[in-house]
This record gives sequence, structure tokens and C-alpha cells, in this order.
Amino acid sequence: MSCSLELKEEDGKVLAVTGNDCKVGAKYAEEEFTDPRRVVTTTVGVLSGVLPLLPVRTETAIPKRLIWEAVNQIADVVVDAPVKNGQLVLRNVADTGVNVIATRDLHGLSK
Repeated sequence: MSCSLELKEEDGKVLAVTGNDCKVGAKYAEEEFTDPRRVVTTTVGVLSGVLPLLPVRTETAIPKRLIWEAVNQIADVVVDAPVKNGQLVLRNVADTGVNVIATRDLHGLSK
């Protein structure tokens, strides 16, 4: 709802969240303060595909502090075409327990 939130904390603990019009806003503010997370989207290389790159993403959000480690691991991945949307590309990225999956079908080159 694009609320203007204010978070009061002491010693790293959330004491109060104000300015939210719903419980979701308060939960978001607390999570963003204590453990911000993001879904990572990027591309990986493809061998024998109709395109040279495949778009991928983490299945769920990972801790923001691990994004660069995850991106560096994903950058080393190369997949063989064909690839199906949702196909596993990398397991347990940056030791988060979160997998990286393809976000589109990608056909191989016709021989």
C-alpha cells in the first residue's frame, strides 16, 4: 500500500512499527530490518541453445548479505540446451538451501 513506515528499535530489537495501514506492513518492516531478503535474477550460459543465455532466478528470497556470493556462483554455471522453465540449474546456492531455476524454456539448435 506504499505506507510510510517508522520502526523503533533498541539494541537491534524491534520495539514498534508505526505508519502501517495493515499487519503486512509491520511484518515487512520488521523483516526488512532484521533479515532483509531478495529473489536473485540473472542469466547463465547455454551450450548448443538457440540463445546464448538463459534467464534464471532463485526459487525464493535469499539473505541480502549473500547476494554477491550467489551471483558469483551462478556466473560459473553453463547449462546444456534444451532447458525447461522451472528446471533446476543450481542446487543450494551460497549454502542458503535455495535452488536456482530456469525461468523460460530454451530449445537446442537443430542438427
